[in-house]
Amino acid sequence: MPFIDFTAIVKEAWQAYDKTREIVRIVDISAKVSTNHVYRVTFNDRSFIIAKLSYYGQYEHFVEDHSIINSLSNNLPAPFENFLARSLMKGNELFVYRFKNIVLDAWVVFYRPIKIKQRLPRRLDEEQIIKLGEQVALFHKACNNIRHTLPPSSKTMQVDVNSLLYQLDTEEGRYEHRMHEDEIQKQSALFNEGFEKLGAGGFDKIPVFVDWNIGNFSVSPSFRLYSRWDYDWFRMDTRMLDFYFLSRVVSDIGDRTVFSYNIGPLTEKRFLLFLHAYHEVYPLTENEIRFLKEVYRFFILNYVIKDGRYFFHEIFATKLQKEAYDIYLPSIEKGFNADIILKTLGL
Repeated sequence: MPFIDFTAIVKEAWQAYDKTREIVRIVDISAKVSTNHVYRVTFNDRSFIIAKLSYYGQYEHFVEDHSIINSLSNNLPAPFENFLARSLMKGNELFVYRFKNIVLDAWVVFYRPIKIKQRLPRRLDEEQIIKLGEQVALFHKACNNIRHTLPPSSKTMQVDVNSLLYQLDTEEGRYEHRMHEDEIQKQSALFNEGFEKLGAGGFDKIPVFVDWNIGNFSVSPSFRLYSRWDYDWFRMDTRMLDFYFLSRVVSDIGDRTVFSYNIGPLTEKRFLLFLHAYHEVYPLTENEIRFLKEVYRFFILNYVIKDGRYFFHEIFATKLQKEAYDIYLPSIEKGFNADIILKTLGL
């Protein structure tokens, strides 16, 4: 992509929102892992807001997701009523600015600043793992209780997998996935088979954020969930989509600068401890646990293979996609044993 002045787009978006407030400084505070851009926008009265600019995915999905998140942030009951960053409204509608030219189709949304307490340590101890399991269970339970009050969502796991298969019928898709078409078709068929067999279409669909890296949320000194601000992979779907990243958060190796998406954390003893604590608060079912294998398969197919080159910066996308074919997908059948988890949970 040629050089693009993204800060100019943010300024243009603010002019469309409220041109009476003068911007004095825009600072890029992006994590530098994805293609999304996050900015701190400061005004002449020293107040500030957060701007997110994205060109990953589809504009319609971006608006849909942020509309759901904004309703969720307003509807969540205590103690999660201030957990999510709220987007700015204009009148009675969520404000989303669309910038479009022959090179770029990008969208900007503004967030009110959110308070941050403590980041999780890179490696959690057992007491922290138990507390985190209980907190995530309470949060999922709250999301489930209000799921019927939220706007509708058009994204589903099966639609995403079928979109990947559709890519294989395009010239661009054939080029990107050359030499791996058979593997993609095989793994997609296995996902669809598992989805139907386990009745995943009947699982409750709640707000899930998928990416629970420790840089995306904070906790209170007593280890209660306090705030969350990253919504890149938000969707309405089964709660099981949240568990792969949570297994990585509690893994023995801890948070890493150089990251991979191995299946191993899903059966580590530390994740079993997390799940046991979660299950005590918000019980899981046998089919949900067995579906974890397909959740992992979906994550690799959708977020690494289908969208990897559009979401991750090139250096990360290339590494992760190579590992997907060499390590991640081949490890699924032998690397995950649901019976180990079921025994731990007494299911």
